[in-house]
Amino acid sequence: MSYQALYRVWRPQRFDDMVGQQVVTRTLKNAIITHQISHAYLFAGPRGTGKTSAAKIFAKAVNCHHSQDGEPCNECDTCKAITNGQLNDVIEIDAASNNGVEEIRDIRDKAKYAPTQADYKVYIIDEVHMLSTGAFNALLKTLEEPPANVIFILATTEPHKIPLTIISRVQRFDFRRISATDSFERMKYILDQKKVKYDEKALWVIANAAEGGMRDALSILDQVLSFSDNQVKLDDALLVTGSVTKQLLKKYFLEVCQSQSASALETMKQILGEGKDGQRFIEDLISFIRDVLLYQESPDLVKVESTGLKDEDFTELSKAASSTTLYRMIDDLNNIQMEMRFTTHPDVYLEVLTVKLSQPEAEQSVTSVPKPTQANQEANQAEVDKLQAQVQALQQTVKELQQQGTTTIKPVAKGSSKTVKEQPRVKSRSNRVNLHQIYPVLGAATRQDLAKMKELWGDMLNMLSVPQRSLLHVSQPVAASPDGIIVAFDYAFLFQQATDDQALIQAMEDGLQRLSGDQRRVVFVPKDQWPQIRKEYIQSHGLGKGTSRPASDNSQPTAASAEEPAEEPVSTAPVMVQEPQPKSDEQKDLVTTAQELFGSDIVKVENN
Repeated sequence: MSYQALYRVWRPQRFDDMVGQQVVTRTLKNAIITHQISHAYLFAGPRGTGKTSAAKIFAKAVNCHHSQDGEPCNECDTCKAITNGQLNDVIEIDAASNNGVEEIRDIRDKAKYAPTQADYKVYIIDEVHMLSTGAFNALLKTLEEPPANVIFILATTEPHKIPLTIISRVQRFDFRRISATDSFERMKYILDQKKVKYDEKALWVIANAAEGGMRDALSILDQVLSFSDNQVKLDDALLVTGSVTKQLLKKYFLEVCQSQSASALETMKQILGEGKDGQRFIEDLISFIRDVLLYQESPDLVKVESTGLKDEDFTELSKAASSTTLYRMIDDLNNIQMEMRFTTHPDVYLEVLTVKLSQPEAEQSVTSVPKPTQANQEANQAEVDKLQAQVQALQQTVKELQQQGTTTIKPVAKGSSKTVKEQPRVKSRSNRVNLHQIYPVLGAATRQDLAKMKELWGDMLNMLSVPQRSLLHVSQPVAASPDGIIVAFDYAFLFQQATDDQALIQAMEDGLQRLSGDQRRVVFVPKDQWPQIRKEYIQSHGLGKGTSRPASDNSQPTAASAEEPAEEPVSTAPVMVQEPQPKSDEQKDLVTTAQELFGSDIVKVENN
């Protein structure tokens, strides 16, 4: 007989064999024992957590005549036929390849017929979220009023893609990720049954690399067994999974915390030189720092034997850096991990990351507060005493005025023409607009560029992070040129926040360059100030009301030039041109020039 993978040989055949899904299995067993069997179920959860296995066990249990405590006997002909996939009344369907309306209609028509061998006809539809909208609609009525003795079991890894009308007609069971401890125990049991030698540290490496999937853990274990000639060794498990040894991670972490960037770079090159994957290195380092952080909070939160280190190692690591430093390191690692998805040179990002983590100044600038000196404390105390004296004087003045029956409070400060009531309580922050960046964009702005930017605006937003997209939700491009774009914000405080966010500006410029192929400078303006800025620009460049640029104008072109009539200015406000009666040739040229500059659809001619 040909070799079968471990996850197929050791596939659960009873509810008790399932790993890490005690809530689901207990509910299903009780439903079978009490004969409270529903007509439709939805099994949702990550890959490799036992959804399809649970569906087949449930199909055996409801049709087994010798079941005990809700478990199938696995000895009768019905159980054996279902295990081998030979029972006609248990139909497994892959919705990824049978997602059309015709396939679901065929199921609906055949479901009307009574089962031939078993008590219940069971339809197991795997990856049900792949069904088309029409297929879901065809399945809807059958799920609502199914024929007698028919059970539907829907399995999916993406339940959010299933219509709510389907979910409301089924019993939903959420399969959770399998913990590393449960995966470790299951692999240990299998290897003991196979009488294979193994290193427990290697099993922990495999369990952590599986990321909550039992099938993934058994597949990796299968690879390690093949690689190491039917043995499970730590070095082989590290090599197969692409993980990093804990000792190298410890060395790298200590060198980074001690600001030894040169040594940390050598350690990082050693890790990559052994064939370790950059993404896996980042994931292992995040998990490593997380264990150190939890150990700092409470040593009981970390299962030390599962990490491959000792208590002495964690004691040393927890003293190497503060919790604030560990928070910063995790944030930097997450950012680098996102950026590394789109690069073919991960080693460059890892080198930059190593140098950044080794710099203590970054932490000091964010978290460290300088300790006040004795002189500063005395100065602060003197300032406090002075302010208290002024407050007491003001309170005394108010009492005297109230006794005199005076309702108007005189200004306290000399030389001030405002009353206390007129003075603002909070000094608002002025929204400064950089006209030196706006005017060059207006000078070359065209409607074609603006239309192009509006088409790319949505794609550019999708390339940004969620906080950046939320900040730009109330903004829109109002002018564009071949080398710049002006974005107007509905609210002044969001404009100021975006102006101060250099990372946002850089991300927008990079996104627009990827989409359009041209490098453009991004400039922000408040929406309420934009009409005034545009008006002042038109007036300052001789494009205002009743004026025209001379034909011999040697100045720099503004919104457009006469030599480029096809490029229309982006301004959409009507330009008022007075037309005295009668019109001379010079005045006619004025109207013609304005129409060429701004477009005939936004130039309005008024008669005096």
